[in-house]
Amino acid sequence: MNPAPLDFTTVPSCVYTSPEVASVGLCESKALEAGYEVRVGKFPFTASGKATAAGDRDGFVKLIFDAKTDKLLGAHLVGMNVTEMIGETTLAKMLGATAHQIAKTIHAHPTMHEAIMEAAEAAHGAAIHI
Repeated sequence: MNPAPLDFTTVPSCVYTSPEVASVGLCESKALEAGYEVRVGKFPFTASGKATAAGDRDGFVKLIFDAKTDKLLGAHLVGMNVTEMIGETTLAKMLGATAHQIAKTIHAHPTMHEAIMEAAEAAHGAAIHI
């Protein structure tokens, strides 16, 4: 067996508090320290129809992208169900997905996962719900 080396930037972190907190990859400050030029997209749950319908609008999704390659460097989520949502960004990080690819991925509506798509769109100034 020849296992691939573990990329620790693709290991998600979850905190089961209220609100929940989840992250994967680099935070904005660590990405800057590592020499990346970053592009950040953030989407608040106050703009989410699903969060509004569920009565829990506290939280957000923040995505950090490499400005040169558009690849996802990190994701930080706070709020309802984010420990369930972190899998999408973990997969995107592992596969080297770009903001454009995440934004163009069809997300079911209404869902909390749409916040990931909206944050990717926000990184390019194209979020339609904020």
